Amino acid sequence: MHWPSAQRPAKNRNRFVKGLSNHQCPVDSRSLREHNSDGFIVGGLMSRSSTRSRMISQVSSSLEKRLNLYSLATSTAGLSVLTLAQPAEAKIVYTPANINITQNGGLISFDLNHDGIPDFGLSNIYTHSSFQASGFLKVVQAQSANEVWDVTSKGFLCAAALPKNARVGPKGHFRKDPTTGLAMAFSNMEGTYFGPWRNVKQDYLGLKFVIKGKTHFGWARVKGNFNSLSITATLTGYAYETIPGKPIIAGATKGPDDAEPTASLNPPTPVPATLGALAMGAPGLAIWRRKESADVLW
Repeated sequence: MHWPSAQRPAKNRNRFVKGLSNHQCPVDSRSLREHNSDGFIVGGLMSRSSTRSRMISQVSSSLEKRLNLYSLATSTAGLSVLTLAQPAEAKIVYTPANINITQNGGLISFDLNHDGIPDFGLSNIYTHSSFQASGFLKVVQAQSANEVWDVTSKGFLCAAALPKNARVGPKGHFRKDPTTGLAMAFSNMEGTYFGPWRNVKQDYLGLKFVIKGKTHFGWARVKGNFNSLSITATLTGYAYETIPGKPIIAGATKGPDDAEPTASLNPPTPVPATLGALAMGAPGLAIWRRKESADVLW
């Protein structure tokens, strides 16, 4: 008589189970050690909850690795932006020159910031008569708000002869004298002489001037023979600092902020990888990187 598996008598059911253990069967005999009253297997075979837990563990581990990879990629991109995107706001504008300031050649003006408005001028004057002769070199402020670093020489206010690398800034001693200017060197036949430039061959004028209502600092380099009645002088260059109120070093033609950037100063914001790209794993991240690279090139 054929009994349904759930309705077999206990004797036959035991014999059926014993028979299973003696034949080839995918169920290990050890897995049959626990049964319920109806003969169904309770233990031994891996439960669905155990399989689900292991699958979740594997997915979590894989997702964690991908998130770590994403975090490393974005951190590296951010570091690159911080390294390359260094704004170069401060800048020294230098103008080389080779302008002779000839005697009685009139006022030779120069424009520090090239806005078409003269800022300062140099004048080399020679006078003589049957009883007297003199040589006089001076700097003149071309605009009333501009000033020249000054010193006193034998009781006379004069333009300072600053050495190279002098710091020209707010702490300098500046003076306005737009009417007659400040003497650089003076001498005459009677033996009267003054001016700090008489004893140098080349030095720097310290300059303070105004651009759109804001104070800037600069320098002008002059060389020549100043210790005679026949003064010779040449303007060989001048420069100014573009940041208002920032000092400039006499003779400096380039500041630390003038270095050329190695990448765009306005790099695009790194695009975060989408959850879809993370779910795709390495292929998704590769697609994301290619898109971000294309944005940078654009």
